[in-house]
Amino acid sequence: MDAGARTGHPLPEGSPAASHGRWYRDACGAAFAMELVGERWTLPIVREMMLGPRRFNGLRGALPGLSAKVLTERLGSLEASGIVRRLTLPPPASVQAYALTEWGLALEPVMQELGRWAVRSPGHDPLLPLTPVAFMLSLRTMLMPERIGDLALRVVFAVGEARFVGRLDRDGLKIESAGEALPGADLRFSAETATDYLPVFYGKRSVEEAGGRLSVEGDEALARRFIDLFALPAKLG
Repeated sequence: MDAGARTGHPLPEGSPAASHGRWYRDACGAAFAMELVGERWTLPIVREMMLGPRRFNGLRGALPGLSAKVLTERLGSLEASGIVRRLTLPPPASVQAYALTEWGLALEPVMQELGRWAVRSPGHDPLLPLTPVAFMLSLRTMLMPERIGDLALRVVFAVGEARFVGRLDRDGLKIESAGEALPGADLRFSAETATDYLPVFYGKRSVEEAGGRLSVEGDEALARRFIDLFALPAKLG
């Protein structure tokens, strides 16, 4: 007997309780998590909202392999499950957008653990496309807290047209989307694509060795110290 039958009220389709058991018929919390966010495209959609609200077309643009139909379906399921909510952006935009709820934002540490686990595989291909948000979240994931020490600074990242502000202190690295008016910063990094950052931040090559596609403004020693805070876990085998 399902929860709706026990209470005498039918459960709305797409609600967490209505979804539980639809794939696995299993009370395991991890199995239920896959029923909530395990469909194709769901986690990348969640990822793209992790640093702030996104408009429908912005999500489509960030995930070009995703059709409008599937995006609509996934957003509907996430909203029904309480992971995503709709909102209206403040003026001058005043348009509808989608944002993660507090519960949805709590997925970040889960996704970080998945990311650290997955990149250990020799099958992980770092040359595939990477969205600006995905790279920003990778910095939060691959940060080595024990290396921070007394380092505290503000960093601006430009990835194509996207802008982000990072604030580093002993508690970690906070990153948020930035508007046109960028704040003052100790360091500024800019590149056309997120992939252009990878040889420097994770390959530990100099900007020149990486082909000069990443621009760095600020003290060179400080930039090197900041870059050295990030490291990928060792590959298996």
